[in-house]
Amino acid sequence: KVGMSVKLLGAAIAALAFNIFPLPMAFADLPPIMPTGEIERGMVGEAFTVVDDEGLQSFRVDVVGLMDAGKGTQPMIMATASGELIDRVGGVLQGMSGSPVYINGKLVGAVSAGMKEMKTSTFFITPIEDMLELWKLPDTKNKIISRALDIKKVQEENRAWREKFFKKDKKSAAADDKVTASTASISADKKDDAEKADEKPAEEKRDEPTTPEVKTDDAPVADNDAEANATTNEPTDDKDEATSSPTVLPVEQTPNMVVSPRSGWCFSGFNDVAIGFAEKHLLPLSDDEPVQTVITNRGTDYDAHLEPGSPMGVALVYGDFSVGATGTVTAVDNKRILGFGHQFLHKGNVSYFLTDASVIGTMSGPTSGIKLATIGNIIGRINQDRTAGVAGELGVFPAVVPVKIKVTDNTLGREDNYGVRIAYDESFLSQLTSSVAYAAMAKTTDSLESSTATLTFTVRTDAATGGAVSRSNMFYSATDVGQISVLELAQVMNMICANTDRESNIVDIQIDVKLERGRKTASLISAVPDKLKVRPGDTVKFTTVIKPYRQEKETLVIPYTVPKNQRPGNLTLDVRGGGLVPLTQLTALQQVGIDLSPQEDKTIPVSTKLDNFVGTGKNNEIIIAPGAVNATLADQKKALKAAKKAAAKAAEDAAKAKSANKKITLLANKKKPETDTRFATDYIIDNVIHTALQVVK
Repeated sequence: KVGMSVKLLGAAIAALAFNIFPLPMAFADLPPIMPTGEIERGMVGEAFTVVDDEGLQSFRVDVVGLMDAGKGTQPMIMATASGELIDRVGGVLQGMSGSPVYINGKLVGAVSAGMKEMKTSTFFITPIEDMLELWKLPDTKNKIISRALDIKKVQEENRAWREKFFKKDKKSAAADDKVTASTASISADKKDDAEKADEKPAEEKRDEPTTPEVKTDDAPVADNDAEANATTNEPTDDKDEATSSPTVLPVEQTPNMVVSPRSGWCFSGFNDVAIGFAEKHLLPLSDDEPVQTVITNRGTDYDAHLEPGSPMGVALVYGDFSVGATGTVTAVDNKRILGFGHQFLHKGNVSYFLTDASVIGTMSGPTSGIKLATIGNIIGRINQDRTAGVAGELGVFPAVVPVKIKVTDNTLGREDNYGVRIAYDESFLSQLTSSVAYAAMAKTTDSLESSTATLTFTVRTDAATGGAVSRSNMFYSATDVGQISVLELAQVMNMICANTDRESNIVDIQIDVKLERGRKTASLISAVPDKLKVRPGDTVKFTTVIKPYRQEKETLVIPYTVPKNQRPGNLTLDVRGGGLVPLTQLTALQQVGIDLSPQEDKTIPVSTKLDNFVGTGKNNEIIIAPGAVNATLADQKKALKAAKKAAAKAAEDAAKAKSANKKITLLANKKKPETDTRFATDYIIDNVIHTALQVVK
């Protein structure tokens, strides 16, 4: 009888508990809430979360008190956790942030934070009142640009790009064109049509028209979801045009996922070296933090639903490489969601990927622990990132910047192609783009030490003249060539994202990297003119000797045209590598700590800045240009004397070379600017030498 009574009592308590603390999934809409004014010390509630593959579970919550730091601050509810779940996992862990807390059937708020060096059973709750305000805030992110789609032009550009970078066969190109056409035909007004409910929704529109040169996001998509493809692979009439942005369709298989226990950040596809680069340039994490590697498969779920207490993710990058963080859903109201209970990046109105997530398990210690989870399918868009948490909407998707990367390691004979989509956020585009480019290099090659890289990139954007900005350059580093080779890409992205006139439309980014083990640098030994007395407009041939690293010397004949407006007198010339900035009086003063550089001219258009940047010298170019304008007459005479001496020696060397039948390369001048002449070589030129001419009337 005693045993039976205990069982009956247990059943009664369980039934009472269910009525008082109903499971959050029982609510189809937002449940009743309990304002902080009604919360008192000693109240008992229940929180819901997922810690393994058994689904939603709960633990007891005891209210300790209300903390309010004063005007302008967010009040927090201090509480303690207990119960079988807490004992099993080791306390309230990171990743439980956002777990909903209920008292008497009313939603109180979200598990949000703990305190360092305190017991893991003590934590804070963000009041639901503050989180609900996120749904009321304005959402204007990425709505200023509208992309008009020209399907035929998209197909032509796709094919041209593939031939240049991926070298796909015609059959593959035709298949990709079919996918592009069907993707482009999807418009925002069709997704609510009941007869076409299976069509996939488009990305969020932007309002302001772009230039005709920049029309669409045309990144090819690798779709491994046969069921999803069944509704999108039908051919579309080329005459149909869509007025919305292209649909987000990132459904690639993804390899290793790495979770940083301290931050909750998730990295997919990054190896250890790339993680270190991202932490240094993007995330404030220490290098000694351990990481865990797991496997995940992801796609896009257009009809997803979330439940309070279930895991969720927020992602900035999605595809072969992914960057994001995981937490827990706090509340769901139809398509709207709240989660985390604290900021993700504290960026305000945002436009990031909302994903579902899968929990792998938990890890805990005396004062901290983590719930290991992986970001999963893209299911919507996060539009608010505030102190109280994150807010988003299911079934709509952020504007994105597709990035395609091809990496070739000539030493290993390895070639890999990667594709990602980066959520359109100007404050992160530069860092994220360079991070994924670096990650692609680190993943393809086994080492970036003592290597030479040739990096070519094209950014299609209406911020650039002609709708695109392209740049190719060579780099060498004895430690890590990847870090220096992505700097120019980051510079260009910074210029575009800092456009003070308007938000620029970035259609896509294409990156091609060729890596080779070893040092491909060369030093200039001499540059001797074939004549010393010249007139304005004359062409002088410089016999230039370079010494490649650990190789035989090479002789190059470089023609240089004297500027037509050059005044008579001694003309000092610098023969240098294109990446070397000549030393002037101004730079000399700056080197000793006196900064006399002018402020950036805000009147210069971004397109002009990009053109100027593309026109700067490249590391593998030999540039012949007038020397420092402040060179003294004595310096000029000294350079002229040295040139005469070198000319005499060159004549002697030329006779010897002729008798030995030694090869001399004649370089053709591709550009003829007014003041300098440039020639591309197969080496990174690492020094500068000086010579001089005597200009006569």
